[in-house]
Amino acid sequence: MALEIERKFLLNETPEQLIERGAIRKAKEQRIEQTYLAMDETQELRIRRITDLRSGQTEYTHTFKLGNGMTREEIEYSISGSIYEQVAGAFGAVPLTKNRITAEWQDKVLEIDVYDQLELTVVEVEFESEDEANSFAPPEWFGRDIGSEKQYSNKTVWKQLQNK
Repeated sequence: MALEIERKFLLNETPEQLIERGAIRKAKEQRIEQTYLAMDETQELRIRRITDLRSGQTEYTHTFKLGNGMTREEIEYSISGSIYEQVAGAFGAVPLTKNRITAEWQDKVLEIDVYDQLELTVVEVEFESEDEANSFAPPEWFGRDIGSEKQYSNKTVWKQLQNK
Protein backbone atom coordinates (compact mmCIF):
# COMPACT_ATOMS: atom_id res chain seq x y z
CA MET A 1 0.00 0.00 0.00
CA ALA A 2 1.15 3.50 -0.78
CA LEU A 3 1.36 6.07 1.98
CA GLU A 4 -0.59 9.30 1.70
CA ILE A 5 0.96 12.04 3.83
CA GLU A 6 -1.04 15.25 3.74
CA ARG A 7 -1.97 18.30 5.74
CA LYS A 8 -5.35 19.98 5.43
CA PHE A 9 -6.27 23.61 6.16
CA LEU A 10 -9.47 25.66 6.29
CA LEU A 11 -8.93 28.14 3.47
CA ASN A 12 -9.36 31.82 4.42
CA GLU A 13 -9.90 33.11 0.86
CA THR A 14 -11.67 31.87 -2.24
CA PRO A 15 -9.57 30.22 -4.93
CA GLU A 16 -10.61 33.02 -7.30
CA GLN A 17 -9.20 35.64 -4.93
CA LEU A 18 -5.92 33.72 -4.64
CA ILE A 19 -5.61 33.33 -8.41
CA GLU A 20 -6.50 36.99 -9.02
CA ARG A 21 -3.82 38.30 -6.67
CA GLY A 22 -1.22 35.85 -7.98
CA ALA A 23 -0.81 33.80 -4.80
CA ILE A 24 -1.44 30.54 -6.71
CA ARG A 25 -1.39 29.37 -10.30
CA LYS A 26 -4.33 27.18 -11.34
CA ALA A 27 -3.32 24.02 -13.19
CA LYS A 28 -6.70 22.28 -13.55
CA GLU A 29 -10.19 22.02 -12.12
CA GLN A 30 -12.22 18.86 -11.64
CA ARG A 31 -15.76 18.03 -10.58
CA ILE A 32 -15.74 15.19 -8.04
CA GLU A 33 -18.65 13.05 -6.85
CA GLN A 34 -17.77 10.52 -4.18
CA THR A 35 -19.75 7.86 -2.38
CA TYR A 36 -18.56 5.77 0.54
CA LEU A 37 -19.29 2.06 0.37
CA ALA A 38 -17.97 1.10 3.81
CA MET A 39 -16.23 2.86 6.67
CA ASP A 40 -15.29 2.61 10.29
CA GLU A 41 -12.98 4.58 12.58
CA THR A 42 -9.80 3.68 10.67
CA GLN A 43 -10.87 2.43 7.23
CA GLU A 44 -12.84 3.71 4.27
CA LEU A 45 -13.85 2.34 0.91
CA ARG A 46 -15.16 4.79 -1.68
CA ILE A 47 -15.86 5.35 -5.36
CA ARG A 48 -15.45 8.59 -7.30
CA ARG A 49 -16.53 10.09 -10.59
CA ILE A 50 -13.95 12.74 -11.57
CA THR A 51 -14.66 15.04 -14.52
CA ASP A 52 -12.03 17.44 -15.86
CA LEU A 53 -13.87 20.72 -16.34
CA ARG A 54 -11.64 21.87 -19.21
CA SER A 55 -11.65 18.72 -21.35
CA GLY A 56 -14.87 17.09 -20.15
CA GLN A 57 -13.00 13.80 -19.76
CA THR A 58 -14.34 11.59 -16.95
CA GLU A 59 -12.55 8.93 -14.93
CA TYR A 60 -13.78 6.64 -12.19
CA THR A 61 -11.84 5.37 -9.19
CA HIS A 62 -12.18 2.92 -6.33
CA THR A 63 -10.15 3.75 -3.21
CA PHE A 64 -9.32 2.03 0.07
CA LYS A 65 -7.77 4.09 2.89
CA LEU A 66 -6.47 2.86 6.22
CA GLY A 67 -5.60 5.04 9.18
CA ASN A 68 -6.39 8.48 10.54
CA GLY A 69 -4.64 11.79 10.63
CA MET A 70 -1.79 13.07 8.52
CA THR A 71 -0.45 9.70 7.34
CA ARG A 72 -2.67 6.96 5.92
CA GLU A 73 -2.25 3.96 3.69
CA GLU A 74 -4.06 4.20 0.35
CA ILE A 75 -4.84 1.96 -2.59
CA GLU A 76 -6.56 3.61 -5.55
CA TYR A 77 -7.28 2.23 -9.00
CA SER A 78 -9.45 2.97 -12.01
CA ILE A 79 -12.80 1.33 -12.57
CA SER A 80 -15.17 1.55 -15.53
CA GLY A 81 -18.06 3.96 -15.71
CA SER A 82 -20.53 1.07 -15.77
CA ILE A 83 -19.10 -0.42 -12.56
CA TYR A 84 -19.25 3.02 -10.92
CA GLU A 85 -22.91 3.45 -11.97
CA GLN A 86 -23.87 -0.05 -10.79
CA VAL A 87 -22.24 0.37 -7.39
CA ALA A 88 -23.46 3.95 -6.87
CA GLY A 89 -26.97 2.91 -7.91
CA ALA A 90 -26.98 -0.12 -5.63
CA PHE A 91 -26.11 2.01 -2.60
CA GLY A 92 -28.58 4.78 -3.43
CA ALA A 93 -26.58 7.24 -1.34
CA VAL A 94 -26.24 10.97 -1.83
CA PRO A 95 -22.73 11.58 -3.23
CA LEU A 96 -20.48 14.21 -1.71
CA THR A 97 -19.82 16.77 -4.46
CA LYS A 98 -17.06 19.31 -4.80
CA ASN A 99 -14.88 21.12 -7.28
CA ARG A 100 -11.17 20.48 -6.90
CA ILE A 101 -8.74 23.08 -8.11
CA THR A 102 -5.20 21.81 -8.48
CA ALA A 103 -2.84 24.74 -8.17
CA GLU A 104 0.83 25.54 -7.70
CA TRP A 105 2.18 27.66 -4.88
CA GLN A 106 5.94 28.10 -4.66
CA ASP A 107 7.28 24.54 -5.08
CA LYS A 108 4.11 22.81 -3.80
CA VAL A 109 1.07 21.36 -5.52
CA LEU A 110 -2.13 22.32 -3.73
CA GLU A 111 -5.55 20.72 -3.96
CA ILE A 112 -8.32 23.16 -3.09
CA ASP A 113 -11.72 21.56 -2.53
CA VAL A 114 -14.81 23.75 -2.75
CA TYR A 115 -17.79 21.76 -1.45
CA ASP A 116 -21.33 22.24 -2.81
CA GLN A 117 -23.54 20.89 -0.07
CA LEU A 118 -21.99 22.95 2.72
CA GLU A 119 -20.03 26.14 3.01
CA LEU A 120 -16.54 24.73 3.17
CA THR A 121 -13.33 25.30 1.25
CA VAL A 122 -10.16 23.45 2.23
CA VAL A 123 -6.64 23.25 0.90
CA GLU A 124 -4.54 20.08 1.08
CA VAL A 125 -0.83 19.60 0.54
CA GLU A 126 0.77 16.17 0.09
CA PHE A 127 4.31 15.41 1.22
CA GLU A 128 6.98 12.80 0.61
CA SER A 129 7.68 12.26 4.33
CA GLU A 130 6.27 13.01 7.75
CA ASP A 131 9.35 15.13 8.50
CA GLU A 132 8.63 17.29 5.46
CA ALA A 133 4.96 17.59 6.48
CA ASN A 134 5.81 18.50 10.07
CA SER A 135 8.34 21.13 9.04
CA PHE A 136 6.00 22.75 6.49
CA ALA A 137 5.27 26.40 7.31
CA PRO A 138 1.97 27.31 5.63
CA PRO A 139 1.24 30.87 4.57
CA GLU A 140 -1.31 32.76 6.66
CA TRP A 141 -3.98 32.49 3.95
CA PHE A 142 -4.05 28.70 4.37
CA GLY A 143 -6.02 29.24 7.57
CA ARG A 144 -6.37 26.85 10.48
CA ASP A 145 -4.84 23.37 10.31
CA ILE A 146 -7.86 21.03 10.37
CA GLY A 147 -6.10 17.76 9.59
CA SER A 148 -6.90 16.25 12.99
CA GLU A 149 -10.45 17.64 13.22
CA LYS A 150 -12.76 14.77 12.26
CA GLN A 151 -15.75 17.01 11.47
CA TYR A 152 -13.86 18.15 8.36
CA SER A 153 -13.08 14.68 7.02
CA ASN A 154 -14.82 13.76 3.79
CA LYS A 155 -16.34 10.64 5.32
CA THR A 156 -17.85 12.61 8.23
CA VAL A 157 -19.31 15.20 5.87
CA TRP A 158 -20.67 12.42 3.61
CA LYS A 159 -22.34 10.68 6.57
CA GLN A 160 -24.08 13.93 7.50
CA LEU A 161 -25.45 14.23 3.95
CA GLN A 162 -27.11 10.83 4.23
CA ASN A 163 -29.21 12.05 7.17
CA LYS A 164 -30.66 15.11 5.42
